[in-house]
Formats: sequence, structure tokens, C-alpha cells
Amino acid sequence: MKQGVTKTEMSQFNISPDEDSSCSSNSNEYGYPDCPVKKVPISSQYQDMDPESQNFLPDHHLGKKKYETEYHAGTTSFGMSVFNLGNAIMGSGILGLSYAMANTGIALFVILLVAVSIFSLYSVHLLLKTANEGGSLVYEQLGYKAFGMPGKLAASCSITMQNIGAMSSYLYIVKYELPIVIQAFLGMKENTGEWYINGDYLVLLVSVVIILPLSLTRNLGYLGYTSGFSLLCMVFFLIVVIYKKFQIPCPLPLEHDAVNMTLNHTLSHLSEEIHRRAENATVYQEDACTPKYFVFNSQTVYAVPILTFAFVCHPAILPIYEELKDRSRKRMQNVSNVSFFSMFVMYLLAALFGYLTFSDNVEPELLHTYSKVYKFDVVLLVVRLAVLTAVTLTVPVVLFPIRTSVNQLLCASKEFSWIRHTIITFLLLSGTNALVIFVPTIRDIFGFIGASAAAMLIFILPSAFYIKLVKKESMKSVQKIGATIFLISGFFVMLGSMTLIILDWIHNSVGQADGH
Repeated sequence: MKQGVTKTEMSQFNISPDEDSSCSSNSNEYGYPDCPVKKVPISSQYQDMDPESQNFLPDHHLGKKKYETEYHAGTTSFGMSVFNLGNAIMGSGILGLSYAMANTGIALFVILLVAVSIFSLYSVHLLLKTANEGGSLVYEQLGYKAFGMPGKLAASCSITMQNIGAMSSYLYIVKYELPIVIQAFLGMKENTGEWYINGDYLVLLVSVVIILPLSLTRNLGYLGYTSGFSLLCMVFFLIVVIYKKFQIPCPLPLEHDAVNMTLNHTLSHLSEEIHRRAENATVYQEDACTPKYFVFNSQTVYAVPILTFAFVCHPAILPIYEELKDRSRKRMQNVSNVSFFSMFVMYLLAALFGYLTFSDNVEPELLHTYSKVYKFDVVLLVVRLAVLTAVTLTVPVVLFPIRTSVNQLLCASKEFSWIRHTIITFLLLSGTNALVIFVPTIRDIFGFIGASAAAMLIFILPSAFYIKLVKKESMKSVQKIGATIFLISGFFVMLGSMTLIILDWIHNSVGQADGH
């Protein structure tokens, strides 16, 4: 699950020397025993927390004229690093990919998916090279070394927004799926309006009863197992999506029955007009089941933000790099290549089979679309329960680094306070619940966060840090020119996507006001 989960799994970073890297500055300053440098006490209000929280916004020696790093042996194998990075990439974004394909067409979606995955890998390349040259394996600290406090704030705010988007998307799944699960257990064929099957009430209830108590603990390391569990849930989800494609007919059963009823009514009354309309309806249904390769409509603007949201894992790259065994930039790039290719295949299969199953009827959250056909299917019920459990337990883990960031920015020099700790947790969770309740669909969260924070983390920040910190290459070099083009492209993607999404919101608001 995205960077919040992966970073929680990180234990003490063990790094070994090679030609590309050395002991990171944050490792030096925290005095790891294997690192032959002077130990410095940790000045944090969370003295008993795991290293990920201590490293989120650390204090660094700013008086060094050169970026220096030391190295000690990492312990994480190549395969486990691939698994960890896969966990960081994979998240709720996979549920929105079929909707993106339905609004772009198969061919255009594949082109966009390939482009975003290649751009993401290129930004990983820039980030790894910048980390080596800049002497830090902490994203926020690279921002500080590059642009001072504005750079640090830009990195911190982008990561915080991305994590809030991830939290919101997880709670949206609770809002969409938990009512269906409760209906299935109670044997209710339709939503009759009771409070216990109202998604808004259920989100608040789950947040207060389960998520808030877990989020108030000072150390959430024991919840790290949800990362692996979540990935397994998504693999199971993918298998079910492929399997159900061959079970669900198109047109959907209810629509097919409606057409048959119209035809029977036509034959019984011998009405040519009704018969003509029934034929048109049949042709329309057949056309709806024909895959489209290029689609352009008002919802196409959400495709790129949804894809960028699905591929964001960059704050987790550096911690995984730091604990990689036999660490080198080339080896970490290979880890990234394997992880991104694996997620590319999973994303493509999930989007394709979800789209082929429901065609134009696919919803922004794919799993919820199956309720049109199967409300009480056992396999889908198991998938829903697994995904609900995973996302519910993951929300506290994603909230954890956001709270740490807020504490470090506002109260870094103060002693730990349970009152402040509780207030920040409550405000973050309340704000996220407000987003989930009042923002109409998960598509808007995917779109807005993908166009803003995800674009910053994939396009803008890695290229800007690279241009500023990698001094050995001139601005006229091919590498710097490529990074500059990538930076400019990132601004176009962000501003263009945000503009189109806001225009779509305005258009929908005007349409609703006019009664359409």
C-alpha cells in the first residue's frame, strides 16, 4: 500500500559500501552502530518510535560544505526489496483503472499507462542519482539541501497530500463496500435506508471505533503486516476480476431481461412502433458491449491523474534503497524495473478485464460495480471483506507519517504531549472523513490528488532536485536537458489536469443547478 505503509515496515537501515553509495546522512546523524561516525542523540518527541517516524523530517547537520555519506551493509534481499516496492506502488488506485479505460478506450489507455510507468521509472532514476550526489536518503532533506525550507515544505506537503489522498481512497472503499457486506449478511435485497447500511454513518463509525484507537498509539510498527496482506488482497481481487469476466454476460442480466420483456411485449401487441424501439434498444446494448479503442469525453481528463495516483511510490524509494543488500544505484534501479513491470501487468489486466466485463457501465470504484449483478456472491463477498480489513487497518499506518510531519513542522522542539498527539490525530481523521462524506465520488479524490501531489512527487520534485544538486553535470548536458524537459512537462501535466478537472466540476455544478 503506498508509501505510508512501506515506510512503516522499515526497520533500522543497514547499508554496505559500493561504488555508488554510502551511509546516508540520516543514518550518520542517528548513530547506527555499524556506521563509523560520531553518534548524535535523536531530538524527537517520539523517543520510542520506529525509525520511519524518526526519519520523516529529521534534523540534519547543515554546516557541511560538501555532501558526505558513509555506508554499512544492508540486509534486505533483491526479491524482498521488489516485494516491498510493489507494496508501495500497489494501492486503492487499481480500483479506478477500469473507469479510466472506459473513458479513454483500450488503445489510448495502454499508451497512457506505458507513458506514466516509463515517466515514473525515469523519475526514480533521477531520485536515486540525486540521493547519491546530495548525500541524503530522506526525500524532505533533499528538498532542504536543494532549495532550503521551501524545498523541504514542498516535499513534506506533497507527501502529506498524497497520504491524505490514500487515506481518503481507503475510507471511500469502506463507504462503498461495507453497506453491501452488511446487506449480504442480513439477507437484504436492497438498501432500505436504515442507518446501519448508510455509507456515511458507517465511515464515521469505523473511524471512531477502530481507526482512531489504533491511530492514537505512539508506535504503529505492529501494523506493518497489513502491507503484505493488502497486496495479497489485490492479487486475489485481480484473479476474481478475470474469473468474473467469463461469468457475467454483456449486456448485464437486468438490462438483457428488460430488452426481452420489451420484445415480448412487442410481439404480443403487434405494435410496429414498439418493435422498432426494441430493435434500437438491442442494437444500442450490443454497441455498449463492443470494446472501444479511443474515447474522448468529459471524464477522459481523469485518466492521467488516476494513473499517476496509482504509480506514486517515490517517498518509499529511498528507504528501500537504503536497506537493500549489496546496495548500488544500478541494483536499486533493477529493483524498480521489476516492481514497476509487475505492477504494470497487474494494472493492465485489472483495467482490461474490468472494462470488458462492464464496458461503459463501469463505475469509478470497480469492486462496487459488481453489486449491479452480484449482491450475494460468496467469492465477491470474501474479496470485499479482505479488502475492507486491509484498508481499515492501513489507514492508521498512512496517518502516522502525516502526524509526525505536522509535529516536526510545528512542535519539533517541544516535549511529547498526549493532548497535542490526540488533537492532531483527531483533526486529521476528521478532515479525511469530511472529504469522504462530502466529495461525491472516489474519482474526484483520485483526480485531484493525482493531478497535484502525485504530479509533484513523480515529475516536478525529482527533476528539480536533480537539476539543483547534481553539480558535476552542466546545464547543457543531455541529462540536465532531459531533466529540465521532464520538469516542464510535469508543470504542464499538473496545471493542465487541474484546470480540466476544475472545469468539469464547474460544468457538473451548473448542470445540477439547471436540473440536468
